[in-house]
Amino acid sequence: MAPRKSKGDGEEKAKPLAPTSTRVTRSMDRQTRSATKPDGAKAAGSITKQVKLASPKRKKPATETGRGAKKAKKEEKDEEKEEEAAEVEDPTKPKIVIEHCKQCNAFKTRAIQVKEGLEGAVPGVTVTLNPEKPRRGCFEIRKEGGETFISLLEMKRPFAPMKALDMEEVIEDIIKKIK
Repeated sequence: MAPRKSKGDGEEKAKPLAPTSTRVTRSMDRQTRSATKPDGAKAAGSITKQVKLASPKRKKPATETGRGAKKAKKEEKDEEKEEEAAEVEDPTKPKIVIEHCKQCNAFKTRAIQVKEGLEGAVPGVTVTLNPEKPRRGCFEIRKEGGETFISLLEMKRPFAPMKALDMEEVIEDIIKKIK
């Protein structure tokens, strides 16, 4: 609020507040926890320590929508990776790498289509999707450490070269080259 205006002449001045004010505020009425303790506790100077009790750990089964779902999925992925690493690599089995951009779902659907087609047609083939971080606008199918079957790099939207591909023909060509 603005201060009160002085009366007309300006001869009367507002009285200054006394050095010891008798004004009481709401915060002055409130008491702290230490003020409410009994006098014996203050005088003795007792200090209480918080003790952490060990509780028995329980493993809850992970549900599809529960909090543990992410952790359970991560553990499953780790187990799958360990199983893959434990398998003895057979040099006669072909290993195919499909690198697809994550910019658009069209890349992913085509990559999965090729993977399923190859695994169904060629026994013992190992198909991996994006073993490393994929390049932008890239759709590439290659034999690990060698021959490249399809290489579409640095495509811009709407990804016409990839969408023009007949994936059934692509899968058949790759199968012929593998065998």
